[in-house]
Amino acid sequence: MSHEEALQQIKRGAEEILVEAGLVERLKQNRPLRIKAGFDPTAPDLHLGHTVLLNKLRQFQELGHEAIFLIGDFTGMIGDPTGKNVTRKPLSRDEVIENAATYEAQIFKVLDPEKTLVMFNSSWMNEMNAADLIQLAAKHTVARMLEREDFNKRYSSGQPIAIHEFIYPLVQGYDSVALKADVEIGGTDQKFNLLVGRQLQEAYGQKPQVVLTMPILEGLNGIQKMSKSLDNYIGIAEAPDAMFGKLMSISDELMWRYFELLSFRSIAQVEALRKSMNEGRNPRDIKFELGKELVARFHSQSDADRAQENFIARFQKGAAPENIPEVSLQAGADGMPIANVLKDAALTSSTSDAMRMIKQGAVRIDGERVSDTRLRLESGTSCVCQVGKRRFARVVMG
Repeated sequence: MSHEEALQQIKRGAEEILVEAGLVERLKQNRPLRIKAGFDPTAPDLHLGHTVLLNKLRQFQELGHEAIFLIGDFTGMIGDPTGKNVTRKPLSRDEVIENAATYEAQIFKVLDPEKTLVMFNSSWMNEMNAADLIQLAAKHTVARMLEREDFNKRYSSGQPIAIHEFIYPLVQGYDSVALKADVEIGGTDQKFNLLVGRQLQEAYGQKPQVVLTMPILEGLNGIQKMSKSLDNYIGIAEAPDAMFGKLMSISDELMWRYFELLSFRSIAQVEALRKSMNEGRNPRDIKFELGKELVARFHSQSDADRAQENFIARFQKGAAPENIPEVSLQAGADGMPIANVLKDAALTSSTSDAMRMIKQGAVRIDGERVSDTRLRLESGTSCVCQVGKRRFARVVMG
């Protein structure tokens, strides 16, 4: 593959490359580049949002480069202040080690273990003494730190900033010095920290790394970033049926975002799927493709096939999940408005709540998303209504 073709592959889904000319220069050298991505073990489970970076690492592996999966067991005890308006509670050493122990088994569902170097930043940070840390701190300024948006907001509003929070970006930046990284990959929210790595490499006489930022993957609601704390995530260790069902719950618009950032299909293949939808193919069937690909990656192809079959049985054929309540309602001559159906079936607290849930894309009938707030269910209809992920009712209209 030419360096121009490699660059196009690398740019897929990327938000920004700083600086692109530096990446092109390195690609032209025809040598394996050292590609770094760091993960703090703040929780034991990884979700699909984390795999956006893992997928990009894998892409670099396939292009012949060296992927470094860096576990921030040292930085994890400091706590990343990115996006925080208060000082976050540092994790204990035991908590960090316990969480980190689960990572290797999870990441190798994406990365090639033969081409992956797993490192811990405690390897070099534990060797530093107080004088070394002071020398590191001397290579950055408070003014530069306060250029960072979250620090600036907290300082301007009188919110406290602990000194150890300034150490975090310095240590993350020093990781790039220790690893002699050519490229560091991170989320868009990590841009400041990644640029500190460039600055510190220059200060230590190294060629500054190329920074490649990736978008933050939206969670199931398509609004906030995927997060376990927000309960809008898909864990890569989740059971096949749960993973497939969650993927089928995303909006048709969000589906393309997931294809871009999570699928291993080529750009041409994804565009062919988009074209088929524009020509009339049911978006649900295309979503099946996405669901099966991801379940197969983290489980097996047979698990993926079975998850689709189970989903169809539950939602398209009307077979109710276990213990689903059945509700009988009177439709009337003109049928019953969907908002009233949801309210009377105790799936929403009011018709206005029902309308809001429909507009958010959280309502399904027999597995099909409802977008028409004027929909009416006629007499004789029997269907499974769903609101959100956990509220179900079999509705029989008399």
